[in-house]
Amino acid sequence: MALSDEFLQELKSRNDIVEVISSYVNLQKAGRLYKGRCPFHHEKTPSFCVYPDTQSFYCFGCHVGGEIINFIKKAENLDYIDAVKFLAKRAGIDMPKDNFKNNDNTVRQRRIYEINRETAKFFYHSLMSVNGTSALTYLRKRGLTDKTIRHFGLGYAPNSFKLIDYLRSKGFGEEELIQSNVAYVSRNGHLVSRFFDRVMFPILDLRGNVIAFGGRIMGDGKPKYLNTADTPVFSKSRQLFALNFAKNIQGRELILAEGYMDVISLHQAGFENAVATLGTSLTEQQAGLIHRYADEVIICYDSDDAGRTATERAITILRKTGLKVRVLTIPHAKDPDEFMKSYGDKGPVMFKVILEQSAMDIDYRLDKLRNKYNIATTQGKIDYLTQASEIIATSDNPIERNLYISTLSEKFGIEKSSIEERIAGKLKKAKFQQADREINQRKALTLAENDTINPEKKDNLLGANAEEYIIASLMNNPDMCQYIGSNIKTTDFVTAFNKRVFTFVMSRLTDGKSAELLFFSQEFTEQEIAYITAYVSENSAKHFSKSSLNNCINILKKESEQKIRKKPSEMSDDDVGELFSKYSKSKR
Repeated sequence: MALSDEFLQELKSRNDIVEVISSYVNLQKAGRLYKGRCPFHHEKTPSFCVYPDTQSFYCFGCHVGGEIINFIKKAENLDYIDAVKFLAKRAGIDMPKDNFKNNDNTVRQRRIYEINRETAKFFYHSLMSVNGTSALTYLRKRGLTDKTIRHFGLGYAPNSFKLIDYLRSKGFGEEELIQSNVAYVSRNGHLVSRFFDRVMFPILDLRGNVIAFGGRIMGDGKPKYLNTADTPVFSKSRQLFALNFAKNIQGRELILAEGYMDVISLHQAGFENAVATLGTSLTEQQAGLIHRYADEVIICYDSDDAGRTATERAITILRKTGLKVRVLTIPHAKDPDEFMKSYGDKGPVMFKVILEQSAMDIDYRLDKLRNKYNIATTQGKIDYLTQASEIIATSDNPIERNLYISTLSEKFGIEKSSIEERIAGKLKKAKFQQADREINQRKALTLAENDTINPEKKDNLLGANAEEYIIASLMNNPDMCQYIGSNIKTTDFVTAFNKRVFTFVMSRLTDGKSAELLFFSQEFTEQEIAYITAYVSENSAKHFSKSSLNNCINILKKESEQKIRKKPSEMSDDDVGELFSKYSKSKR
C-alpha cells in the first residue's frame, strides 16, 4: 500500500512507542531510554531497549529492532499493512482509501480468516440444529451452560460433507480450504472435511480472529483431540487457548491448564484468567506470550504421571522467562473440571481454596523429590539433599534460596554451610558458563564475524563504524544533510550495505522528506531495519559534535583510499584493542 508520509507521521505521533510497548513489556526508565525483558525471546537480564528520542526499539539479546510498526508486526504476528491498521485503529485514525494491490500473502491470510469465521458459524449452527443434538447433550452433561457455549462459540462438526458445500457456496475455492486446513484431499482424490462428528472449539487470536479449531470426539475413538495443523495464520506453538479472554482480566496472574474443557470449566466458575496450550507441551514462545500478560503463573495440569511430567517441564520453561511459578496439586481428582464437579455448587469455592494454597514451584519439586528417596537412610538423605540443592540453585533470588537452605538445615540437622557450599558451586558453574557465553558474544560482535547484514564490516571495521556514526548523525540531525553531503560521497563508503543506507537517507532528505526509521520498511527488510536501529539508537546516546563527525568523515575517506592493510578478522586481541583505542582518540 502506498502510504503517504503525512499519514505515517500522524500514525507515529498518535502511537508513542513507550506507551504502546508498555502494554506488552514491563518497562523501567534507565536514563534516556527504557529497558525491559524482551517479549521475543527468553532472558533473565533485561536487554530490550526502547528509545523515546528516536521512537525505536532494539533487543541486544536477539537483535530484533525497528520502529513501532515493526514491533506490532512481530508482537501481533501481522504483516505490514495489518500492523498499520492495528495502530490506526488504536489511535482512532482512518486508513487511506485502498488504491493498491495486496500482496499474495496478505490476501491468503485474509481469506483464511474469512474461511475460519464462516466455519465457526457453520459449526455453531450445526450444534444448535437437530443434527447436533448428541453434541449439545454431551456438552451439557459436561456441565456447560448455554451461556458458556455461546461465549466460547462451541460447535459441532457433522458426519457429512455439508461444511465443504457451505464454504463453496460462500465463494471459497478448493485450494483455499486446503490451505486453511478445514479440508484435505483424500486418497481417492475427493475433498473431505478435516473434522467429522466432533465437538468443536474455535481458537481465537488476541484480536478476536478465529485462527484454528480443536475437535473432541464424544466417544472412545482415537485421536481424542484433533487440532488444526499450522497454517499461514496459526502456529500451535505460539498460541494459547482463551488468552483473548484472559488477557483482559485485572491482575497479572494466569492459570495454565491442560485442555480446552478445563479452561472452559474454570471460566464458567469465575476463573477467567485460565489458558491452555493447544495439544502440545508448553513452548518457549508460549511462555514469552504468557509473560506479556502475567508476572505469576499457576500450573494446573492433570494429576496423572503425564501431567506431573508436563508440570516439571513447564516449570523449567516458565522460570527462564523470570515468571513466578506456583503449582496447584488437585486432591482426589484428575483435573480442575472433575474436582469442581465433585463438590457441586460449592466447586468454585473449594477450587479457590486449593488455588490459594498452591505451592511455589520449588516447594512442589522438593516434595516430589522427597517421595523419590528413603530419607530414613543415610544414603537417601545424601541423595535427596544433593538434588534438593540443585533445585534451590535454580532460584535467582538470594533471599528465597536462603529460606530454603535454612528449612533444609533445620529438618535434617545439618550445617547450613554444607548446603550453601553445594549451591554456591552450582551457581559458580552457571556463572562461568554465562560469562563464557557473554565473552564469546562480545568477541563475535567486536570482530563482526557473525554479521550477515553487513558482511564486509569484519574486514573494514574502522571504516564501517565511521559509516554508522555518519549515518546516525545524519538521521538524528537532518539539518546536517547539506554539510555531510558536501564533505563525503557515496563512493567514499567502504561497505555496500551502509552505502545503500546512506544513499536512501540522503535521497529522502534532499527531497525535503523525513528519513526516520518509520519510512524504511519499503526499502529494507525487518532484519536490516533492526540492524540500522541498533547503531542509530546507540550513536544517538553519544553527544553529537561536529568535530566527532569530521573525524569520522576523515577516517572514512582514508579507509576508502587505502583499505585496512591487515584484516580485523586476522588481528590479535592486542591489535583490535589498539585499533579501537586509535578510533576512540580520533573521535574526541
